[in-house]
Amino acid sequence: MATTSRAHQPSRAEAEVVDLVSRLIRFDTSNTGDLATTRGEKECAEWVASQLQEVGYETTYVESGAPGRGNLFARLPGADPDRGALMLHGHLDVVPAEPADWSVHPFSGAVEDGYVWGRGAVDMKDMVGMMIAVARRFKAEGIVPPRDLVFAFLADEEAGGTYGSHWLVQHRPDLFDGVTEAVGEVGGFSLTVPRPDGTERRLYMVETAEKGLGWMRLTAKGRAGHGSFLHEENAVTILAQAVARLGTHTFPLVVPDSVAEFLTAAGEETGLDFDPTSPDLEGTLAKLGSIARIVGATLRDTANPTMLDAGYKANVIPQTAEPSWTAGFSPVAAPSSNAPSTN
Repeated sequence: MATTSRAHQPSRAEAEVVDLVSRLIRFDTSNTGDLATTRGEKECAEWVASQLQEVGYETTYVESGAPGRGNLFARLPGADPDRGALMLHGHLDVVPAEPADWSVHPFSGAVEDGYVWGRGAVDMKDMVGMMIAVARRFKAEGIVPPRDLVFAFLADEEAGGTYGSHWLVQHRPDLFDGVTEAVGEVGGFSLTVPRPDGTERRLYMVETAEKGLGWMRLTAKGRAGHGSFLHEENAVTILAQAVARLGTHTFPLVVPDSVAEFLTAAGEETGLDFDPTSPDLEGTLAKLGSIARIVGATLRDTANPTMLDAGYKANVIPQTAEPSWTAGFSPVAAPSSNAPSTN
């Protein structure tokens, strides 16, 4: 007798997660790094609280060091209170977005073509929405996890966490009582690679460290003057030359131990030769696809100019000019000693 399988019935979490992510994106939580212009975290955290309270959670709202820097915590008791708690954490802020650069409004949360669109759809209101959906399902359906789960929704990740995780650890350690492990943004990627026998294998990479980060500012000083004259001490020209050297400089390869282990494992799976001493290492990495860009970024120090500031009138040569840039340092290396001179 023939039988037919029943269609998959989505869980409560699956049924509501798209709407939750879309609604999260509609909160403009742009973090400019400036207290005066950063916005939206308080309202977003309060909305998250309402979603959790609706199914019975007790929530704790905390502002971390400045008005409006909203954080939200909730705990779901587990079957074994003596076992270390697991924290699931995500940040509510996003980097700013210019609507003119988008095909849909970045804070619309539009659901089109099978995707949720907007600023934060990947970083990281997608995961925040999944956290809320799972938390709501567990509470509403009476699911008791093996150990306590702590759900944390945090402010200020995009500008370093000064008014978010750092403040909370220093001033509210009680919120982390009993937590022995935590799962947050990224930390690991899955990667499908081809094998020599023609099959494919899924690899799960685990993050062991991150590049060190430093924001730097360079000031070039010249002599002010009128734009119509010949001028040999133009601060903008001096600065442009230095910025070009920084932006185009290639730092030497540095292969941390954990990356070397990854290259060995990837070579065993794919049959490719990821020789850490090869000058064509990055070319071989490219055969892994999109993940090569991430792995490749761990192999060198980097310096990327991001902002320029000079002048106050079109026909006046300014006396000073400044750029800002982001420098990324290898997890195991100090800034390279052969960086280009900016004098």
